[in-house]
Amino acid sequence: MDFQPDPALEEIDAEARRLASAFDDDYWRTRDSQHEFPWAYYEAFASNGWIGVLVPPEYGGVGLGVQAAGTLLRAVASTGGAMNAASTLHLSIFGMAPVIHHGSEEMKRKYLPPTATGELHVSFGVTEDDAGTDTSRIRTTARRVGDHWVVNGKKVWNTKAQQAQKILLLARTAPREEGKRPFDGMTLFLADMDPNHVEIREIEKLGRNAVNSNEVFLNDLPVSADDVVGEVGRGFYHILDGINPERIVIAAEAVGIGRRAIECATRYACERVVFDRPIGRNQAIAHPLADSHAELEAADLMWQRAAWAYDHGRPDVGALTNMAKYRAGEASFRAADRAMQTFGGFGYAREYDVERYWREARLMRIAPVSQEMALNYIAEHVLGLPRSY
Repeated sequence: MDFQPDPALEEIDAEARRLASAFDDDYWRTRDSQHEFPWAYYEAFASNGWIGVLVPPEYGGVGLGVQAAGTLLRAVASTGGAMNAASTLHLSIFGMAPVIHHGSEEMKRKYLPPTATGELHVSFGVTEDDAGTDTSRIRTTARRVGDHWVVNGKKVWNTKAQQAQKILLLARTAPREEGKRPFDGMTLFLADMDPNHVEIREIEKLGRNAVNSNEVFLNDLPVSADDVVGEVGRGFYHILDGINPERIVIAAEAVGIGRRAIECATRYACERVVFDRPIGRNQAIAHPLADSHAELEAADLMWQRAAWAYDHGRPDVGALTNMAKYRAGEASFRAADRAMQTFGGFGYAREYDVERYWREARLMRIAPVSQEMALNYIAEHVLGLPRSY
């Protein structure tokens, strides 16, 4: 087993940090408080070719793997932008994975080049408020009408829907009870965000406010038959090529946010003097920060192992992905919470930014899948315990 750092990944990390360093905490504090999409930041990465990190070279991308994408996003999350910075980029990076793996050649040639350049923004339309984590019970439907489909329904928590021209949309094309398995009968579409048929309502939320989350209402949305991704009725299985990379890069981002929080807390603990000595000399401050650092290092290894498994087509990628997401989510939030505690009252003040990291790290324990569902997967598919739901 070789733990020697990969020079190519080190170069990605260094370049990501170089680009991100031009956007300091003031920039992100302002974007977050004003709910303003960070276009300048997005364009800085798009113009340098990083949006296409997963897109194959024949379609204008760099053609690297999920480990490279995770390295990039861990680096940007470890800067002042934290989850806002990562979310600005990550859906554009991993969201089109189902098209890369299952789209027709015509679809790839039409949509992957503008994805790689950052010109095409795509939202991910899977989650519904009625179904929650039980995706098999989504109610959005698509019916065939001549040479196209007509979609009706509602999606929630659509990231960047306000910027997106297309939506990767999962809809039922056959009733659940007609399939051999609950996830049969769903089809994935790369649909237009046609304002005549799509209504977008922003969801007010705790954090990551520079990047919008939305409800999306679909009213007789026409979708060309050419915009079906993969096979009709196999859509759920196709989105797994987006879901696993998403959870892996989320884990990488969680590590980045946790590291940023510990870095700021450590610096403050060295500088802040109370009772004639720096507070970092007190073990009540030092030990929690050291413990979180160790947890983050372990989580960092976990997401990289999951990324390696995905890039090499390993059958255990689902288990590794859920373990990585779980461990990184826990470590990230604990690090941010301990950082806030280190700052004391000032940790609650916006000017020190730790409260922003805390708000964004909390998301990692909920999205894109809850910690409880990750544990359910591990219990059933790794330990062989009876299914609990």
